[in-house]
Amino acid sequence: MIRHGSIGKSYPLGASVYPDGVNFSVFSRNATAMELLLFDDVDAPRPARIISLDPKTNRTFYYWYVFVPGLNSGQLYGFRAHGPFEQQKGLCFDPQEVLLDPYGRGVAVGKNYNRAAAAVPGDNAATAMKSVIVDPCTYDWEDDRPLNRPFSQTVIYEMHVAGFTQHPSSMVSPEKRGTYAGLIEKIPYLKDLGITAVELMPVYQFDEQDCPDGLSNYWGYSPISFFAPHLGLSSIKDPIGALDEFRDMVKALHRAGIEVILDVVYNHTAEGNNTGPTFCFRGLENSAYYMLENNGNYRHFSGTGNTFKTNHPIVRRLIVDSLNYWVRDVHIDGFRFDLASIMSRDEGGQPMENPPILWAIESDPVLAGTKLIAEAWDAAGLYQVGNFIGDRWKEWNGKFRDDVRSFVRGDKGTASRVVHRLFGSPDIYGHKQREPERSINFVTCHDGFTLNDLVSYNHKHNEANKENNQDGADYNLSWNCGLEGPTGDPAIEKLRKRQIKNFLAITLLAWGTPMLVMGDELRRTQRGNNNAYCQNNELSWFDWTLLEKHSDIHRFVKHLINFRLGLDNYKINHGMNLIKLLESVDIQWHGTKLGKPDWEDHSHSLAFEIKPLSRTYRMYGIINAYWEPLDFELPPVPGTKGWCRLIDTSLDPPDDFCELQAAPLLDSLTYRVGPRSGIFLVINTPNRTR
Repeated sequence: MIRHGSIGKSYPLGASVYPDGVNFSVFSRNATAMELLLFDDVDAPRPARIISLDPKTNRTFYYWYVFVPGLNSGQLYGFRAHGPFEQQKGLCFDPQEVLLDPYGRGVAVGKNYNRAAAAVPGDNAATAMKSVIVDPCTYDWEDDRPLNRPFSQTVIYEMHVAGFTQHPSSMVSPEKRGTYAGLIEKIPYLKDLGITAVELMPVYQFDEQDCPDGLSNYWGYSPISFFAPHLGLSSIKDPIGALDEFRDMVKALHRAGIEVILDVVYNHTAEGNNTGPTFCFRGLENSAYYMLENNGNYRHFSGTGNTFKTNHPIVRRLIVDSLNYWVRDVHIDGFRFDLASIMSRDEGGQPMENPPILWAIESDPVLAGTKLIAEAWDAAGLYQVGNFIGDRWKEWNGKFRDDVRSFVRGDKGTASRVVHRLFGSPDIYGHKQREPERSINFVTCHDGFTLNDLVSYNHKHNEANKENNQDGADYNLSWNCGLEGPTGDPAIEKLRKRQIKNFLAITLLAWGTPMLVMGDELRRTQRGNNNAYCQNNELSWFDWTLLEKHSDIHRFVKHLINFRLGLDNYKINHGMNLIKLLESVDIQWHGTKLGKPDWEDHSHSLAFEIKPLSRTYRMYGIINAYWEPLDFELPPVPGTKGWCRLIDTSLDPPDDFCELQAAPLLDSLTYRVGPRSGIFLVINTPNRTR
C-alpha cells in the first residue's frame, strides 16, 4: 500500500519515537524522490507499507522527513532514494534498493542476507538489512554514569567481546558465549587482574561477510551503522534486546570500577569500492559521504576500498551525533579512533592544519569528560604521532611499540631511543608540553602478533586467511628466540618467558598510559597469524585453560598492575605536563658503572635511578638486553637499610616479582643482571616489615 504520511519535521535525524508515533528524517541532497518502507519481517520480499514523501511538504532544504502515527519501537523500516545514476559524477541512486537509515539505532539482519547479492543493482527487499526503530529512553540505568577515571590511574585492556568468552573453556553458558552477557560473567577476572578500562574492538553493526569466502569478519572493522550495537555479539537476537544487553554490560563494568572504551571506525564503511555493496550511504548521497576521484572512483586512504569524507558538514554532524549518542544514551567512557589521521584530511584527501571534525569532537560539551584516543596514522602514509591536533587527544604511541621491540630483541642503536620511551617520550610530546599520559604505551595490539607470538615467530604465518600469506605486516620486529613456533626445548621456553616479562614490565612501568591485549597475560597464541581479522575460531579466542598453564605470567602481570596503580600515590604527580614533571623529578642515568651511561649504537643496557624530590621512595631500574650477564654498580643509599629487589625477570616465581613489603634486602652494591633481563629495585623504608 502506498500512501503519504503526516508532514513531520526535519529534526532530529533518524527515527524519533513520540507517544503518538515516530518521526523520520534523512539527508539526501540530490535525491529526486524518497520513500519510507515499513516491513513486517526482516526477510519479507516486499514492504508491508510504502510511504511516499512529498517533496513539497516532506522536504526542507536537503532533509526528507515524515511523521507516521501509531508506530513504536521494534518496527522494521528502510528507505528508497530516487535519483540519477551517474557514477562518474558521484551519483549512485537506485530506486529499487532498500537503504538503511544512517541514524538507525538498530539493524536487523535476515537469514537471506548476502554481501555479494547486495553489490548487484535491483530490488533487494528480501535480502537487505533493515533498520529498526529503537527508543533509547526506556532503559533503567539505576544511577549509573561514566566513571571519569584519570588517565594516570588507567590500565587499558584491548579485547574482543566475542573472543573473550567464545571458547568452551570459558565456562560461560553456551547461549551466552561470545556475547555482551557472556562478558558480564567474566568481569571478576578483569577486576582481579587489576584492569581499569576495557577497550572493545568494534561493536557497531558490521558486515561479517566482508572477508574471503568461507571465513567470517571477526574483528569488525567493516562498519554498517554508527549507532547500532552489533546484533551478532548479543545473546538476544533482536536489536532492542541487543541494546539493552549492551547497556547491562556497561552498567556491570561500571559497578566493578571498569571503564568502557569503544574502538570506533569513522574512516570507512563496509560498502567498499565501486564494485562493493550498497547498504546506506552510497545510495543516499554518495558524493557527500565518500572521498571521490574526479572520475567517481573511491579514494582509499583507509586501505579498504573507500574513505569516509569526515570533514564534510553532513558527515561531521553524523560522527559527533554518533559519539554523543554512545555517551549520553549508552554511558560510554571513551573512544579509540581507528586510523584517526584520516579525520585530518580535507574533502580532497589533503591534510589540514585545523580539521573541523577533530576540533568539533574535542570541543563538544557532551564529550567534555570522555576519553579520546587516536590511532594517529592512516593507511596512506600520514603519520601524526606526537603531532595530532588538540589539547585532549591521547595517542597510540607506535614509536613506543617499535623502539621497545627493537631494544628487547637486542637490536643495535636502540638504547638512546628507549631512554625516551621509558619517561613519556619527551622527544615526541615535549614540544607541546603534554602530560605523560598523552602516550598510550603498548607493545602489542589486535593488529599484529600476540605477545607470545612476538617471541615465538620471526615471520607471519597467515595462510589460514586465504590470501596467500600476502596480508598482514611484514615489519614485526619479532624474534623467535631460536626456533620458529612452539617448542618443547626448556631453554628456549625459559628465554621466551623472560622476554615476555621484559615487555610487560617496560609497558606497565613506563610513564604514560599502558595498554595490554586480551590474553597476553597468559600467552595467548594465534600460531603466528598477525592479521587474524577473519578468524572467528579458536585461533582468535581466549583459551581459558592457559590461565593454569601460564599462571606465572598471569601472576607477574597482576602484580605489575597493582604496583603501577599504587605508584601514583607516592611517586610523582602525573597531572602536570611532561616537561615540568621531568624537571621536578631527579632522574640519574648510569651504565654498568655509576654515572657512566652508555647509549651508543653498540649498547644493549640501561640503568637509571628515580629520586622524586618531594618523596621518600627511590627506585632503580636496569634493563640488560645483552645476551650475557652484566654486573651493575648500585648507588649507595645512606640512612636506609639499602636496596630491595622488587622485580628480576630472570628469576622463577615468586622471586621474579616480590610484594613491596616483602622484597628481599640486597647485601651488596653490585647486582649481576642476567642475560636479556630486567630488574627494579626500591629503597627499603624505615617502616618496612620483614
